[in-house]
Amino acid sequence: MRPSRQFRTLSMFAGLFLPAAAPAQTRWVVDPPTSLAWWQMSPNLGHLWATTCPADPSWRPGMGRSPGWNVTTPDRSTTGVSNREDTIHVPLYPRRKVRHLCAAAVSGEVVADTSNWRGVHGTVRVRSEALIGGEAMRDALMHQVLGTDRYPDIVFRLDSLVDLVRLGDTVAGSAMGVLTVRDQQRPVTAEIKVFPDSSSLRVLAKWRVPALVLHDFTPGLRYLNLGLDARIWKDFFMGADLVFRLAGATP
Repeated sequence: MRPSRQFRTLSMFAGLFLPAAAPAQTRWVVDPPTSLAWWQMSPNLGHLWATTCPADPSWRPGMGRSPGWNVTTPDRSTTGVSNREDTIHVPLYPRRKVRHLCAAAVSGEVVADTSNWRGVHGTVRVRSEALIGGEAMRDALMHQVLGTDRYPDIVFRLDSLVDLVRLGDTVAGSAMGVLTVRDQQRPVTAEIKVFPDSSSLRVLAKWRVPALVLHDFTPGLRYLNLGLDARIWKDFFMGADLVFRLAGATP
């Protein structure tokens, strides 16, 4: 008798979160239709955020959005158009449920021994032109500053996981690596949570840097007379909501 799908899934995650007799490196790949990346500024001024999955019903564009958006999600902004900082509600519109409706904007793979999460390494790529804020002129300016025609991908190279804590079926900790935007590299540390989602692994990641770092990543901002030079923007956040499946597994 063949084991049921439920039994196979439970067996796999028992191997992920319980000690194993011997380490086993496993390759996991990003599932693009169910994975997304995002960024958000603080203060967000009611519109300074973007996602690669604007079709997700949990998300909504900011104030001053272009025509054509069918906005049903309640406005969760606590600052409106003011310059009051908000580093708590980040991201402002987190995904509530995984759905197969995201653009093919995120790709990558991670190799890990999921019995102890040592020796973890990999790469995640985000197609920068897929980042959408919801206002056509601002989005065009964002893509211009990112130089999407010359630098199509934002890349995070994962080197290790540290300070891991297990809470039930969730592993939380920090991901150490290098972020590349355009041709500029910077070491970053991202907060992460890893937990099972159906027969896959879901990874929530978020990192934060002072907004002035954007001068290094996107030097074009220096010439646009925006809030960065006026010191209105304080912190820049970027993150991802990723679904990983075992390499070779049927999506």
